[in-house]
Amino acid sequence: MKTFRIGGIHPAENKFSAGKKIITANLPEQVAIPLAHYIGAPSEAVVAKGEIVKVGQLIGKANGFISANVHASVSGKVNKIDVQLDATGYKRLAVFIDVEGDEWVETIDRSPLVKRECNLTKEEIIKKIAEAGIVGLGGATFPAQVKLSPPPGKKADVLIINAVECESYLTCDHQLMMEKGEEIMVGITILMKALDVNRAIVGIENNKKDAISLLHKLAKDFAGVEVIALKVQYPQGGEKQLIEATIGRQVPSGALPIEVGAVVQNVGTTFAVYEAVQKNKPLFERVITITGKSSKNPGNYLVRLGTMLSEVVDQAGGVPANTGKIVGGGPMMGRSLMTLDVPMAKGSAGVLFIQNKEAIRNKMQNCIRCTKCVIVCPMGLEPYLLMNQSEHEMWTEMENNRVMDCIECGSCSYTCPSNRALLDYIRFGKSTVGGILRARQARK
Repeated sequence: MKTFRIGGIHPAENKFSAGKKIITANLPEQVAIPLAHYIGAPSEAVVAKGEIVKVGQLIGKANGFISANVHASVSGKVNKIDVQLDATGYKRLAVFIDVEGDEWVETIDRSPLVKRECNLTKEEIIKKIAEAGIVGLGGATFPAQVKLSPPPGKKADVLIINAVECESYLTCDHQLMMEKGEEIMVGITILMKALDVNRAIVGIENNKKDAISLLHKLAKDFAGVEVIALKVQYPQGGEKQLIEATIGRQVPSGALPIEVGAVVQNVGTTFAVYEAVQKNKPLFERVITITGKSSKNPGNYLVRLGTMLSEVVDQAGGVPANTGKIVGGGPMMGRSLMTLDVPMAKGSAGVLFIQNKEAIRNKMQNCIRCTKCVIVCPMGLEPYLLMNQSEHEMWTEMENNRVMDCIECGSCSYTCPSNRALLDYIRFGKSTVGGILRARQARK
């Protein structure tokens, strides 16, 4: 079974919401749609207080090369443009809309029929994707049109679709494949056309045999598309790990996938591309998993952007009584939420309730030099060393030891017998070193 070369772990899967059909979340009374919920520059508001908007209408225009448009997820009146606490704990500018009905812009094709033919040029496809505000829905939220526009001298020869969903608990991508398989296949052919490649690989972990079987069957009608079953191994969904697992190429340190001729797109992003290009539908909603060992109704919900997570959680049965921590995303790479009164964003993949007994961190002890963190690191780093250097503010040494290659998967912390806060310190050091590198680049 194919997988990446070094490192990796296999935490308990806990896919309690697997097989649960996607439920459309209730419309809220008000949304707060962030003008920045993706990597890059915030969009610039193009609506004003008191303005009436429709679902799918542009409310925030991309403000730079690495930026993305933002659209209204509901119809109604703009209440205000003000700051709103987001899932990262920071206050961001958002457009508040009071919901009045559910009127969509007329250009969106709401027919359930699958539209397979796409006669647009690659330039027209990329333009529509940019206009629709599509970003990577696997967590990084990188604007999709940027990935589809390689720098001069670089050319992709293969498109890789990340359908791994290796994070424990999360099942939104899995269920999306089961319910929207044909649309995803059409989205793949659209991305292939945009990149001018004739080969695409869909990588799926072997714990999703039903999705593998379905997409393999569908792929027979789509030239150049191959479905590959991968070993269940976290973090198989990391770009560099997935590239190595599927095509055997290793992305050099500090380089992007395009350096080895690959472009990776998440399966949810691929479906959003289908809807944007074939149905003229901007990205204003996405599927999210609400789950946990004590969750009353774990499931997959289609949620409008800007909806408070607390409202979706209420629909899913509320917060379990024995919850000790609430995580936005999965248990490995997700972030603890201070409150559920934060808006649904493009990168929101899940809300996880962790029980009291599992939420308590064990007392941190001295490193015993067991090297387990080194063995499981999928990037070939030395996490124990990077943590020590972060503690002592040795930023130059951290840069030299490739801290920027860290994908923050948490495998090191998961396997440490001394309960060392490896990822916390490395994440802080990486952020600091990244700031130093950006300042250095700006001075050039």
